[in-house]
Amino acid sequence: MKKIHLSTDHAGYEMKEFIKAELITMGHNVVDHGASVFKEGDDYPDFIIPCAMAIAKDDTSVGIILGGSGQGEAMCANRVHGIYTGVYYGGDVEIIKTFRMHNNANVLSLGARFINNKEALFAIKAFLETEFTNEERHTRRLLSY
Repeated sequence: MKKIHLSTDHAGYEMKEFIKAELITMGHNVVDHGASVFKEGDDYPDFIIPCAMAIAKDDTSVGIILGGSGQGEAMCANRVHGIYTGVYYGGDVEIIKTFRMHNNANVLSLGARFINNKEALFAIKAFLETEFTNEERHTRRLLSY
């Protein structure tokens, strides 16, 4: 089982709570970085940055972050050195498998306004079950600045 860091603002709060319960039931070690209560108008960087920093310090863990679209949250997380976030807001989960296999994504950002809880779990399953290929052509593209 994996150590999974979670975070969101108000837009993904209900979905995060659902996901957290499901992941715990599956036996994963879940660290919740907030939001811990629904508060309309809170700011996602307050939750996403601490979550991303925790993942960056522990390369054996992964993260699931949520927001309305997941885009701003992903941009915010990707500012942290060592974080590679891919966004999913519906459709074919092959994109998730691709950003895991080719880009070594360690964070999945979900657009809570575009998917339902069942779709979120399907996406998370694809994310957790897919590994980085570690092929040279992919590793050389993961630059460290």
